[in-house]
Amino acid sequence: MSSPQPLTRAEVKAARARAAAAATTTGPSRTGGASGAPGTSGPAEPGEPSRGRRWLRGGLWTLLGLFVLGVLGVGVAYAMTDLPEPNEIATAQASIVYYADGKTEMARLSDAEGNRESVPLDTVPDHMQKAMLAGEDQDFYQNNGISPTGIARAVWVAVKGGQATQGGSTITQQYVKNYFLTADRTLERKAREILIAVKIDRQQSKDEILENYLNTIYYGRGAYGIQTAAKAYFNKDVSKLTVAESAFLASVIRGPSLYDPGLGEEQQANAQQRSGFILDAMVENGWLSSEERAAATFPDTFVKYTQRKQSGPAGYIVEMVKNELVTKHDLTATDIDRGGLRVVSTVERPKQVAMQNAVKEERPEDTPSVHVGMASIKPGDGAIVAVYGGEDYAKRQQNAATQDKMQAGSTFKIFTLIAALQSGDVSLKSRFDGASPRYFEEFADPAADTAAARRGRVKNFGDESFGRIDLRRATGRSVNTVYAELNLLADPQNTMKAAQDAGVRSKLEPNVANVLGTDYVTVMDMASAFATIAAQGVRSDPYIVKEIRFQDENVPTITAEPKTQQVFDEDLMADVIDAMTYPVEGGTARYVGENLGRPAAGKTGTSESFRSAWFDGYVPQLQAAVGLYRSGKDGEELQMENLPNAGDITGGTFPARIWTAYMKEALEGTDVEQFPKPANINKDADPPPPTTTRPPATQAPTTSQPPTSAPPPTRGPPTPTETKSNGNPSPGPPTSEPTATPTETSSKGGPPPPGG
Repeated sequence: MSSPQPLTRAEVKAARARAAAAATTTGPSRTGGASGAPGTSGPAEPGEPSRGRRWLRGGLWTLLGLFVLGVLGVGVAYAMTDLPEPNEIATAQASIVYYADGKTEMARLSDAEGNRESVPLDTVPDHMQKAMLAGEDQDFYQNNGISPTGIARAVWVAVKGGQATQGGSTITQQYVKNYFLTADRTLERKAREILIAVKIDRQQSKDEILENYLNTIYYGRGAYGIQTAAKAYFNKDVSKLTVAESAFLASVIRGPSLYDPGLGEEQQANAQQRSGFILDAMVENGWLSSEERAAATFPDTFVKYTQRKQSGPAGYIVEMVKNELVTKHDLTATDIDRGGLRVVSTVERPKQVAMQNAVKEERPEDTPSVHVGMASIKPGDGAIVAVYGGEDYAKRQQNAATQDKMQAGSTFKIFTLIAALQSGDVSLKSRFDGASPRYFEEFADPAADTAAARRGRVKNFGDESFGRIDLRRATGRSVNTVYAELNLLADPQNTMKAAQDAGVRSKLEPNVANVLGTDYVTVMDMASAFATIAAQGVRSDPYIVKEIRFQDENVPTITAEPKTQQVFDEDLMADVIDAMTYPVEGGTARYVGENLGRPAAGKTGTSESFRSAWFDGYVPQLQAAVGLYRSGKDGEELQMENLPNAGDITGGTFPARIWTAYMKEALEGTDVEQFPKPANINKDADPPPPTTTRPPATQAPTTSQPPTSAPPPTRGPPTPTETKSNGNPSPGPPTSEPTATPTETSSKGGPPPPGG
């Protein structure tokens, strides 16, 4: 048989065409076979690129084109980038906080302005220069001004969704970053920083860059530049610095608030550790001998330093602003101290003045142990328009409005009312037994000292009874026995949830006594929560920074946007608001109704044994909360009872008076607005029978009397078996306040009964 003849190109093409047709008919080969990969038409003709190779070639050309365009773009950007002059950095201004009008200055955040003195590099000791290199940029004299690995980290962080906060590891980049004097941490900002760093490195000598850096970096204590830093920390000229002092100054630039020994033991420990690292690095680089390293002990000749504090009530506001700049806007303490920010707060100066006047004129006289905290929020927005954290921040760095916690007292009954109405089982017209005392199995405490407490006794202030009473009047008169039953019906867990939904951020416990205000909360907690009610169920996160402007005009202004959420139904809130007008109109806070001159709603609160007193209320367009408590020298809670110049401090006395004085002045010239009409939800609801018992037949009838004393409560919620009432005293002068008859339910008006 003759050997087969080679196929012609035409025959090969025909065979391949038949194979392709067969593959289309029978489906792809499991192994791929000679026809190529599944779903393809087989190998390309000789000399003809495959589809994959064509795609790869096209992709490479595209990448090459993008690379060329990128290079051209970088070149154009490089050419158009101007270099900063050192004197531009030296003219940085202090950060300023303004009132809400954006014009009236409240305070300055740093000592930056005017505290600079530049010196030539040859007056800076070599060991000071080398300490800075050891801590910040050991390859400074070898690199080209940037750190490729640092830049890669910044890009990677940004790609993952973070901020471009990494990559400024070289001294040249840090110098450029100082020029911007902003906390803008975008890739665009990082790109500009890199371009300028490269350009500076090419146009200036390394010694020039290092000199400018040493003369512009911030060292803390208001000191910009190495010369002012040497004087601020050691009271000496820079030329006289020791090796150990130089290592410290190279350490403190990482964060003066973290490394300045004058601020505390923790900062000193940080500085010692960082200084040791720098000294060791100097040895490793051959800049310091082992003997010199051993002799360089941490300095003990620091200038005594007391951190400058804003004085007066404004100091508390400034600290709140600084805290929000850090926690919400990602600025560091060094960013703020470095200066140049223009911060507009939400605080309205007329309202702030009104609040300070109200506290000064209406607070208890000659009672320094009594602390007053107050906050006012714009409902539906969250802007803090006024806040009082104390008389003088320079003397007491504890904010009575945002940091001090006190028992909520009867203000917490409102959250039980919300939870009960949400259940659908009651309406505002539902009537309950207001007798006193009443015994509830759920309130029983087997370990209590008295038989009554062991049986779960709850009583109204002075054991006053009110007969059958609806929820509006029970709210107005703060009837403990009604609300104890209501909390069992609503479930304490739901009371807690209502408080959290409204805006209370302190830790809460769902025990049965939470309705009587056993939880510890801040004034800002309650201000935020009651502002939610005033806004008809719209919760808004409180904020105090309205706007941030930067010196660098290329960085856009940051404008705060309110964060709001509808957390309660409007009809529900309309009924809650209606019930909350009853304390004001003839109830425990009748002073407000008699003196404000416009519709208002709110709730008094007085905790067990007079340890805290509240009034938290609102008009449709403005809310305010005020809380008072008393503490001893060691911070322990003290009773506000039988004080020489104040008598018994209750929610209806000083808190209500302070609140009214503030509101009258703050609302002067504004429209009188009306509350929504009650919706009367659940109007056909029939509440289940109470789980309560009557006192034993042999028990002698109780008479109206002050609440019995109890041991001081611990800083935290009581156990679920809490049996005490909240001990609500009457508003106004205790000796002359008349009481209502037990069956008084006919109107809002008339003299208020005892209750908090």
